[in-house]
Amino acid sequence: MKSLRLILPAATLLAALMSTSLLSFGTPAIQKKEAKPCATCHEKGKATKENPMLNAVGKYYKEKKTLEGAPK
Repeated sequence: MKSLRLILPAATLLAALMSTSLLSFGTPAIQKKEAKPCATCHEKGKATKENPMLNAVGKYYKEKKTLEGAPK
């Protein structure tokens, strides 16, 4: 019973970290080039290929292919 009190919270924490860490960066090419998290260019929510949910910075990056001069 004591081990269950340790294992259950640890497993929950690990699952939470794994689920959020998988979504923290953009495509490998953009990640390599910019080293920025997804939230830099995307709104919160489920982005898809058809609807990337870009914010102002994301729209700027899509047009210019750089973050230099992007809105803050």
